[in-house]
Amino acid sequence: MSRTPIILIVDDEERNLRLMEAMLLPTGYQVVKASNGMDAIQIVKKNPPDVILMDVMMPVINGIEATRQLKADEDTRMIPVVMITALREVEDRVRSLEAGADDFMSKPVDKIELRTRVRTLIQVKAYHDHLKDYQKKLEQDVQERTIQLQHALNMLKQSSLETIHCLSRAAEFKDEETGAHINRMSLYSAAVGRKMGLSETTIERILYAAPMHDVGKIGIPDRVLMKPGKLDPEEWEIIKQHTVIGARILAGSSTGFIKLAQVIALTHHEKWDGSGYPKGLKGTRIPLAGRITAIADVFDALNSRRPYKEPFSIEKSFGIIRESRGSHFDPAVVDAFFDIEPEILAIREEYQDPVG
Repeated sequence: MSRTPIILIVDDEERNLRLMEAMLLPTGYQVVKASNGMDAIQIVKKNPPDVILMDVMMPVINGIEATRQLKADEDTRMIPVVMITALREVEDRVRSLEAGADDFMSKPVDKIELRTRVRTLIQVKAYHDHLKDYQKKLEQDVQERTIQLQHALNMLKQSSLETIHCLSRAAEFKDEETGAHINRMSLYSAAVGRKMGLSETTIERILYAAPMHDVGKIGIPDRVLMKPGKLDPEEWEIIKQHTVIGARILAGSSTGFIKLAQVIALTHHEKWDGSGYPKGLKGTRIPLAGRITAIADVFDALNSRRPYKEPFSIEKSFGIIRESRGSHFDPAVVDAFFDIEPEILAIREEYQDPVG
């Protein structure tokens, strides 16, 4: 029997605690409350929750300092922290990001948005816990092998932890995309790469790098990112900046996964005919990883529900991909995509969006 997810709410105002508790209890979560950062840290160390909803302005220890301490602790740093604040300035969000916050919500809290964010972050936490358990098993096996294999495992562990840390911050969760979207598009990308004959090392890097393609959305204002209607020209220019922002966030790493993620973040909206963004790259000037991720991301977006549209049918989604061969997408990538159509459909079936 699966464990009931635990949500820790931290706020110095009892009214806010009661309000968020009332929003979350009907979903079946176990809710724990704290009135300041110090109490929150003590609770987390005794009984780690799955998600923390952290107010910023509090007595004793404020939310930013409490987050910094939790993220500095190896035992608690992978617990997703959502900052709940009335502050909207970029500087305040930057301070929260520097402390290690994974997401933001503005007061007053919307019930649907709160439940969506919490549900998505629980999925990310479960995914990380699964990887952590799997890595522990690998460590036990490798201890009986050579020093060379032990060194390789340590490198893999370092890379995986850095990857998951970036993934937990990914702004997919700001515009109501789901953890299932991340799984699908990364698996689509890896499958297409395998069909195109890429090495297993490159395929693995794509699998773990592709989920970070939209990490730059963390820098896009909610009023633009979550707008249900059509964007005006000024808003569209703002949205396009998420590619550049994402590349900057991921820059400077020595890890192969993150280096590739930087390339993907910057180029997954470039188009084969040169009409994409941010640089208008054309043809093979677009890195292959960006060309592969583009088709995976677009296909999943076409047949998924978004704030601005209902999902298209699989047939219509496939049709749009075919029509975009040689314009939006690399013809060779499109051909590889349709060569593995049964595998694409199997991935979509296995990783469906959660209901509700």
